[in-house]
Amino acid sequence: MDVYGTARGPLARLAGPPAARARERRHQLFLDLTRITPATRIVDIGCGALGLRALAPELDITGVDVVDRPDYPGPFVRADATERLPFDDDAFDLAYSNSVIEHLPGDRRVAYAEEIKRVARGHWIQTPAFSFPLEPHALLPLAHWLPRPLRRAYWHLGAAGSWEPDLALLRRRELTRLFGDPVVAERLGPLAKSWIAVRAPAPQAG
Repeated sequence: MDVYGTARGPLARLAGPPAARARERRHQLFLDLTRITPATRIVDIGCGALGLRALAPELDITGVDVVDRPDYPGPFVRADATERLPFDDDAFDLAYSNSVIEHLPGDRRVAYAEEIKRVARGHWIQTPAFSFPLEPHALLPLAHWLPRPLRRAYWHLGAAGSWEPDLALLRRRELTRLFGDPVVAERLGPLAKSWIAVRAPAPQAG
């Protein structure tokens, strides 16, 4: 799987293989912490072209994205998770969101979190850590720590392409405030590379 399929330039080509290996390790952590089975009903919020299905095509996954995905290989709904999703309360066992919330405007993140918690009994919310020194979208050291005017100029040297003014990486306390504990660290050596808010769905009675 091409992790940096939408990125550009030599940075993306160099980062692709190690990023793919890291994503496979993250997927194993996902399986270990959520204890899902093929019977688990999952909604992939911000699924993109494949999302979780690229790693687990055998699972029961419904994709959700803000743009149409006509080639998505499974049930798909075009919807905005910062608004009300077209699902009943607890319609799913688990909501999955991988590297999505950092792209949302700060004032929409609470609505996003509340809607995820409404439609699913458990969740897996991954987002890159603000404290990690490499900005993972542009693949530039320290880019996310710069003041916005400097960051915007620097950004164009990286792999991400277009500038996203709303992109802002989260600190652990911010993810905890939105989803509660536990929030676990995905680490690269001693450093937290990303934060993951995870709550395994409790077994349903009966």
